[in-house]
Amino acid sequence: MSIPFPPISPEIVSVDLFGTTLALRWYGLAYIAGLLLGWQTIKRMLATPRLWGHLPGAAPPMTADQLERLLTWVVVGVILGGRIGFVLFYQPSQYLANPADILKVWHGGMAFHGGFLGVVVAGWLFCRNQNIPLLTTGDLMAAVTPFGLFFGRIANFINAELWGRPTTLPWGVIFPGEAAQSCAGITGACARHPSQLYEAALEGLLLGAVLLWAVWRSDALRRPGQVTGLFLTGYGAARFAVEFVRQPDAQFVTPGNPLGLAWHVAGYGLTMGQILSLPMIAAGVWFLLRVRR
Repeated sequence: MSIPFPPISPEIVSVDLFGTTLALRWYGLAYIAGLLLGWQTIKRMLATPRLWGHLPGAAPPMTADQLERLLTWVVVGVILGGRIGFVLFYQPSQYLANPADILKVWHGGMAFHGGFLGVVVAGWLFCRNQNIPLLTTGDLMAAVTPFGLFFGRIANFINAELWGRPTTLPWGVIFPGEAAQSCAGITGACARHPSQLYEAALEGLLLGAVLLWAVWRSDALRRPGQVTGLFLTGYGAARFAVEFVRQPDAQFVTPGNPLGLAWHVAGYGLTMGQILSLPMIAAGVWFLLRVRR
């Protein structure tokens, strides 16, 4: 028993203009929706005095005008970091052989860990330029990141990409194309874990609920670094867990390494996603311990 893939096109609408096809895709809309919803949520946080304390002089770290400028920096950080991270972490040899392909972002290929590092660098540069507190700004950005993660993983599902490993569970999905034809030892169509939906639920809905509760109900913004620590630990743990059922990138799968582990000894090891998540978990725990002290 399995679930057939729903007939959803990756393109919302396309237009032929002067011999070139311009298309609005769900993946691009997911980035836009995540950024705009995050921007509006931070704007509301900045406008809510009780989140910043009851003592005289307690105030949000930036103005609404500074927030708008920060959004521009974040957009650049996400795009550059996500693309460079994908090139370096997942397919360095392919792009070194064809460096012009690095610019072809419309062909796909973005890495969350790279995008995260890009946002960190962009946020750090912006805070230095505007002389605003880095940790609190990081908390604000961390609190709304699950919006983008949720929409992005739903778009991954619609694109029928980043699918999971083969499964016989009743909610396994028969993805189109290569995914349905590349299961060794299985006759007929191959059902796979909808790992994109697992990540949307864990990294988007669950983690987002925890972070928003911490901000609105637990006064977390008065303790700089706490929301950042919760995000890093939560995302790293969720991604590490889902990697057990997520199909690894093809370049890591070899006859001697059928599980696609990026690092392994005697058949035991970690995928690239797990390797990149471990430093996030460690950093998140450090932030949480720092806040307690």
